[in-house]
Amino acid sequence: MALVPDHIQTLEPYKAGKSISELRRQYNLDKIVKLASNENPMGSSPLATEAIHRCLSEIHRYPHPDFNALRKRLAERYNVDLSAVIAGNGSEGIMSLIVRTFFLDDEEALTSEGTFIGFRVLADSRGIRLHMAPLKNLSIDLNAILDRITKRTKIIYLANPNNPTGTIFSNEEFLAFHEKVPPEVLIIMDEAYFEFAQEYAEYPDSMKYRFDNIITLRTFSKAYGLAGVRIGYGFAHQDLIANLMKVKLPFEPSIPAQAAGLAALDDKDFLNRYLGLNRKGIAFLYDLFEKHSIPYIRSYANFVTIVLDTESQVDNLNDKLLRQGVIVRPLKAFGLPHCIRVTAGLEEENEFFARALGKALSTGL
Repeated sequence: MALVPDHIQTLEPYKAGKSISELRRQYNLDKIVKLASNENPMGSSPLATEAIHRCLSEIHRYPHPDFNALRKRLAERYNVDLSAVIAGNGSEGIMSLIVRTFFLDDEEALTSEGTFIGFRVLADSRGIRLHMAPLKNLSIDLNAILDRITKRTKIIYLANPNNPTGTIFSNEEFLAFHEKVPPEVLIIMDEAYFEFAQEYAEYPDSMKYRFDNIITLRTFSKAYGLAGVRIGYGFAHQDLIANLMKVKLPFEPSIPAQAAGLAALDDKDFLNRYLGLNRKGIAFLYDLFEKHSIPYIRSYANFVTIVLDTESQVDNLNDKLLRQGVIVRPLKAFGLPHCIRVTAGLEEENEFFARALGKALSTGL
């Protein structure tokens, strides 16, 4: 008898982009700009880092299993009952919990091609059959997803804004879609980039609708700059949350993560400054790519994805940028081998990238 199931032996794990230390060792570079992982280039909220320092004397204790302080603050912020809120080790941690809680062996999942691959890895790790609908004009095609719903469909995963394309589906599209989804099918709305998209009237903030079969996931990793402490949260009908709480590991998230999340929610100045910086950064990238006649996808997030002709062009450009100390994210793993995702950085980081891009293109791809 095999100790490891076939679906684990064949599982392709999530592979993060190249790290700064890895690139420095490889090319012995003095300056490196990382624009690959959609992190906050400003760093973390000062209130959050102060809160982490203040709680260090408590880390010999286990976190309280109910982590009520953070959940209460989130419930107040979004005007929901405490029983409708959950927190975990990043939004991916809660996504993993959803997969463990709700799937039976013969049930299936449904999502889009060209979306965040974390859900695909989670489904594969459970041996869950995952169907993927094609993109339409490099955007999630809700109608194509509807066409693939069967009696075995248990969960639909939707990222809005979508990572890695930065696109959204609209209020009108979302409501028309939800009306046709069977009520027994759960919809995961991954809104990791909510803070960047919320200013657009066409963006469907799923918290405004509170449908019983929707689980909304959000994170402190992106706009709040807390990717390293792993803290995310979610909202759903209280019956769904109650069952997730039965399966959740008892001592997550950690004490520092909870403290950081609480403090970050209060640091509106930090968040607003970053959102302003990001708007300028996105506009800079648009202008840069137009200057070089590089097709790109307009984004509702903190990154811009460019569209090249071939995978070989992506490999060539990526290699040239790495050798100059710029880390971007080729998207082959996401099913988009002809695309590269670029995070908007600080002003000087964007300028550094612009110079490196110009030099890379000067010798052709």
